[in-house]
Amino acid sequence: MTTAKWIWRLALSILLAVSFVAAEKPKGYHREICQYRKAKHIQPMSDHHDRLMAMREQMQIRATLQGPEIDGYILPSTDEHLNTEVAVRDQRLRYLSGFTGVRAFAAVTNKGASMWVEDRYAQLADGELECDWEIYLISGNVTVADWLGSHIGIDKRVGADPHLVPHSLWIEWERQLDGKLLKLVKINTNLVDHIWGSERPNTPKNQLIKLHEKRYAGEKWQDKVKELRRRLAHLGCDAMVVTSLTEVAYLLNIRGTDIPYTPVVKSYAIVSQDDIFFYVAHEKISLVIDLHLSTECFNADCVKIKEYNQIWSDIRTYSQLWKRVLVSAPCVQDPGASEAIYSSMPGKIVVWHISPIIFMRAQKNSDEQEGMRRAHIRDGAAICEAMSNLETRFHTEQWTEEKIKYEVELWRLSQKHSNGLSLRTVVAYGEHSALPYYISSNVTNIEVSDQSLLVIESGGQYLEGTTDVSRTFIFGEPTQEMKKVYTNVLAGILHLTQLKFPADLKPSEVDAVVRSMVWKDMTDYPQATGHGIGSFSSVEEPPISVAYGKNSSFHFKQGYFFSSESGYYKRDDFGVRLKNVLEVVDTGHIHPSGTHFLAFQDVTMVPYEPKLIDSTLLSAVEKRMLNEYNAKIRNDVGDELKRLGNMRAFYWMMNQTRHIREYLTEDEYRSATSGGSGGHTTSPLIALGLLILISGILQS
Repeated sequence: MTTAKWIWRLALSILLAVSFVAAEKPKGYHREICQYRKAKHIQPMSDHHDRLMAMREQMQIRATLQGPEIDGYILPSTDEHLNTEVAVRDQRLRYLSGFTGVRAFAAVTNKGASMWVEDRYAQLADGELECDWEIYLISGNVTVADWLGSHIGIDKRVGADPHLVPHSLWIEWERQLDGKLLKLVKINTNLVDHIWGSERPNTPKNQLIKLHEKRYAGEKWQDKVKELRRRLAHLGCDAMVVTSLTEVAYLLNIRGTDIPYTPVVKSYAIVSQDDIFFYVAHEKISLVIDLHLSTECFNADCVKIKEYNQIWSDIRTYSQLWKRVLVSAPCVQDPGASEAIYSSMPGKIVVWHISPIIFMRAQKNSDEQEGMRRAHIRDGAAICEAMSNLETRFHTEQWTEEKIKYEVELWRLSQKHSNGLSLRTVVAYGEHSALPYYISSNVTNIEVSDQSLLVIESGGQYLEGTTDVSRTFIFGEPTQEMKKVYTNVLAGILHLTQLKFPADLKPSEVDAVVRSMVWKDMTDYPQATGHGIGSFSSVEEPPISVAYGKNSSFHFKQGYFFSSESGYYKRDDFGVRLKNVLEVVDTGHIHPSGTHFLAFQDVTMVPYEPKLIDSTLLSAVEKRMLNEYNAKIRNDVGDELKRLGNMRAFYWMMNQTRHIREYLTEDEYRSATSGGSGGHTTSPLIALGLLILISGILQS
């Protein structure tokens, strides 16, 4: 270190030390439950408090095996493959703290503990975490570096398990901590695993790998590997380390039950021009999978199966042969490879690039497209069965959010080819529906009556595809305000299916079409409008993200599937949320610039709530779009319900999708428009659409 740098660092150290003494510690989420019981446990003799103390001991004892003791430790909720939902044996953050949510991380020091959560999990965390813990919002302005800097001073070491942290996030944390004169160090043996010890659950013995048949996958895995090799050669890469479980499952046409909500197998793969290595626990391999993967032959199209943890020694070995190897970089929802994978090979051979498999998988083939449509018909039937049953029993039983959630999940799981849920079911009633990020749980559970709105967000996994849907219901009579906002939200969803656009339009620009219907009332919703969705895979799949203000170089392609969501949230009162899955289709027409004109079509087949639709607020065109959508439900879901023999659900569906008169009489028209609340005109939307199209073309 030069003299100038040493003097600069010394001055900075003095400045930070003075600031550390003088500055107030960050203040997190207000925890009313802890206001008068600071340092007291919610449960007497708490296991979680004991585990927190054991963690602090490990920070001093175990960490010294790899160097000096650490003064802070960061623990994410993810697993080695950076999954959001993880297996029971990988729920380290839950074991340590008791928090059952996801997308979170904790920081622990000798005298403090804090948790960063998404907005939707704040209420859940407040109810589950003891008063030892502070809570911060990931969207807030207090970073983990800010908190650690205020708790442990300068020139200290902060540890983290590099297997659980994306390389991109590791670099960000390293930079932020360096700014506080703290050092981020790799602790390769997870400290929670030492505390857990023999109590840590074993991997279930019955988790055999399942074959994803060609009639659902649409193409052989050998053809997918051939295409991947072609793309790797185009990038000048000798090999690729595949760490994403959904990418491994897609590439090899396999599925599993290793983690919740996504049908994948805990495994790695390495694909080079000459070899395919599959790293997985051998007890998960059946004779069917052996034959499927051609494990007994010895050419470039044969899969060599190795033990799960052998990948680390193989990477070190093959790194001496490879000249360029692709390691996955982040792409929208996908975090890319872990810091452990990235740093396991010499930096000079690493090509940090978005995985080509992401783009291969996103564009569904004809069999997958048909499968997705079929899955949504089954799912529509499931919701009709659940809601018709609920409506019949509603006034004779007591209902809560959790009881309704159970009912919806039960009917979905009873469908043919159902393979579980695709996401945590959210049931939000009344003031809970006014929370855009609410997560229903036993902690937050409330009674449901007929006085307010009920939002249900749910999805299923079927052999044919993955579903994701939100609907808003009411069992009593809605207010005029409820009907108005619901109708506006519905109009935005309807207008998206009418859009025709050139293929080079950015997804972020499509967002304005949906939001324009709520913007006109000077309101908005905080979440993104949409994201890509997999085929019997992840419910959130890159590269598509429909969110204005987010720069993206990715575009829609024929065969992509994505969600379209709109909402309205009136604080402490009620909320409306609607979400459909759409398919991107080619219109067969060419834009003057040479690109294809694309369009969207609804795949979700779940009725809207007619009691919440004010038809006088819809234009004739919007009513026609709604009638066409309802007719499709009556035809497709109606046939499925008759096949199932559930006539109660069939008649409920028919009532929910009854035809709406598209044109008003003169008296009705004058009555509707006299208060300045006439139907939506299409000209402002067309003008907005043209503006979006032009801006997209000019930027391309």
